[in-house]
Amino acid sequence: MKLWEWSTRAWASPGVEGACLDLQDAQGQNIPLLLWAGWTAATGRTLAEDDIEAACDTARVWQETAVAPLRGVRRALKTRIPDIEDADREAIRAQIQAVEIDAERRLLGALEALSPPPSGPAKPALPVLAAVSRRWSTVTPRTALTLLAERLPA
Repeated sequence: MKLWEWSTRAWASPGVEGACLDLQDAQGQNIPLLLWAGWTAATGRTLAEDDIEAACDTARVWQETAVAPLRGVRRALKTRIPDIEDADREAIRAQIQAVEIDAERRLLGALEALSPPPSGPAKPALPVLAAVSRRWSTVTPRTALTLLAERLPA
């Protein structure tokens, strides 16, 4: 299964959206990167340290140049703004959200392209999530990662 398809199925699984948003907003994690890690485990791919480093480098570029700026504008438009009609604000916000999602989809495509081929059966997600999280950030939010790992589809 392709990464984008797996990610949208995972996102729709009970509890995944909330776990991901907590990891993003409270823990500073990159959700497409973590979904990639979960997908590699589910599809039996073995990640080398170089694979994780390359994925984190790619995710940082997308995060810093496209995803985070778009998310910032989208969030700024969430509340009423004087002199901007609510309908206009919401229409622009929806367009920005669509572009933000497209940027994340393209990031997932870039991560999939970096992935090694499957090399065996599915693996537990938590060790891969922790390895990727550790490379992404100085703090590894184990409790939140465990919650996500428990909710991701196999």
